[in-house]
Amino acid sequence: MENVIVERVADFLKQFPPFQEIHSADLHKIAAQVRVHYVPKRNFVFKEGDPAHTEFYVVQQGAVGLRSKSRSATAWIDICDEGDILGLRPLFADQTYAMEAVAREECVLYAIPIEAFKKVLANNQAVMDFLLESFASNTRNPKASEAKGKLLSANYASNEAQSTDLDFFQQAFYTKNPICLTAKATIQKAALLMNDHKISSLIIEENKLPIGIITDKDIRRWVATGEMQIADKVSEIMSSPVKCVPPTIHLAEVQTILLQHKIGHLCVTQDGTDQAEIIGILSEHDIVTAQANNPVALLKQIERVSKLESLTRIRESLSSLLEAYLNTALPMPYIMKVSGLITQALMHRVIELSEEKIGKAPVKFAWLGIGSQGRGEQLLLTDQDHALVFEDVSDEELETTQAYFLKLAKDVSRVLNELGYVFCPAEMMASNPKYCLSLSQWKSQFSKWIDQASTQNIMMCSIFFDYAKVYGEADLVKQISQHILQKLKGNQKFFAYLAEDAVKNPPPLGFFRQFIIEDDGEHKDEFDVKARAIQPLVDAARVLILAEGIEGKNNTVERFEKLIELEPQNEEVYAGCIKSFHVLSKFRAVEGFKNNSSGRYLELSSLSKSDKMKLKRAFKPIQEIQSLLKNRFKLSYFL
Repeated sequence: MENVIVERVADFLKQFPPFQEIHSADLHKIAAQVRVHYVPKRNFVFKEGDPAHTEFYVVQQGAVGLRSKSRSATAWIDICDEGDILGLRPLFADQTYAMEAVAREECVLYAIPIEAFKKVLANNQAVMDFLLESFASNTRNPKASEAKGKLLSANYASNEAQSTDLDFFQQAFYTKNPICLTAKATIQKAALLMNDHKISSLIIEENKLPIGIITDKDIRRWVATGEMQIADKVSEIMSSPVKCVPPTIHLAEVQTILLQHKIGHLCVTQDGTDQAEIIGILSEHDIVTAQANNPVALLKQIERVSKLESLTRIRESLSSLLEAYLNTALPMPYIMKVSGLITQALMHRVIELSEEKIGKAPVKFAWLGIGSQGRGEQLLLTDQDHALVFEDVSDEELETTQAYFLKLAKDVSRVLNELGYVFCPAEMMASNPKYCLSLSQWKSQFSKWIDQASTQNIMMCSIFFDYAKVYGEADLVKQISQHILQKLKGNQKFFAYLAEDAVKNPPPLGFFRQFIIEDDGEHKDEFDVKARAIQPLVDAARVLILAEGIEGKNNTVERFEKLIELEPQNEEVYAGCIKSFHVLSKFRAVEGFKNNSSGRYLELSSLSKSDKMKLKRAFKPIQEIQSLLKNRFKLSYFL
């Protein structure tokens, strides 16, 4: 029986890094010494300041939250789930714990004795490198598919750290399919190849594995000085062994390696070792190129741009950047933040250029991003959704004033369309006279939607209650927000209608826990991740935050975080919604970039069993938040 348990532990561990790198015999020795801990919900694994344990932990089931006593009790630094490692500090430093670990739900942990594990580390550099990276960079799992990166959530990172983080997480784009030579080739052949292909380096390979690198500097150093002849073999002057890195490496890591080893080139292989096939090469020049396309650089380029072609290139760079971030498994809060900042800056510049072209606006105005852009959640090239509000003018000036802003909006919409943001099929755009209104007209419009609750009006509220200023006068936007909140104050009937709309899509699982998929049309047998999973979370956050009378919280995650502050008794439900929102958003983004689509429909047959389980786990908070809505707004009586 004991051997069966050891086998089960070993089988589980070998699914996750760094245990995948451990030889089977060694892994079974570790598994035989693992202790299984059951941790009830809300119990501590360790507390901040506790003496170091003799074990570190791997989550087998459940979720463990990490937080610091110096922050709010609701400000989780990160959540570790299946396969994640925590409590590594005693492995490298005989110190007290720097944060506390709390079971967010019932947990089963595998406790691995540190002394036993050190014996494995002594003969396994890959495992040591993984754990060193994890400990040194404050990273719970550098290879994790869900949340690689520093243990900093959006509400934990300081503003001062933002610029550093933008640079740290920038992916180092490498040259694919590099030119290679064998060690027996002559220096002359290497020089001719470099000249023909206009490159400055070659990888020397043997059976498709890297054994060295030769650069034009090497040739000048040895041949130009007469120490070597052009007929000599490249093996005589190549740098060896070659330093290899994986394709997912970040810019900061590349810079560190080049400085540490005083070299100018790195070989990119499938797994980052010299025993894997060559797939690319990285040079100091690639670093310069990457730095020119990082978020900070893109923001600076947007400020200076004056031509549509340049805007198109920046928009393409943003898409490439976001796709790379997803591929390197950066945290979704960070990816969304970068996307939101650059998208807003891009649209701001488009409006600015259009205003310069058409002429200065006759009165103050504000351009509003609506829907996903208004919530700061736009990752993909989706439909345009926007509106425009201008300050009140006399009845005599209204027609000509609106005509100016319609002209401006049409020009902006045209440019956005050329950048890849297609026109909204329902024409919910500022170029539509219905959504290009004065401040008073917008107040009247919102009053009508709120006072005359109907299916259509509730739908319009769901769309237009999520807005953010992209350009113009913030005070106009503030006046609209204050008007809406005043109209909603104590309006239980309206909130019941809005809550009813928010629960119209129940958790997307059938009676036998099967996915509810589209049964006809273009997307037959596909799963609508937007309407069936993401939208219920968005809708729930909206109605709850509005019912609290909170102004200025448009982002779904920020809404749930604020609700945690206001209702700590419901923290578990709201925190679950946050995690699910990030998981579901990533599924949609990955699908969108893979198929150059909106990412709305997932082909379930292409998902792994693990991915399907992640999806199903993400549905649980939908059921919980909808139950909360039904109870709070008495929907059983209302319906």
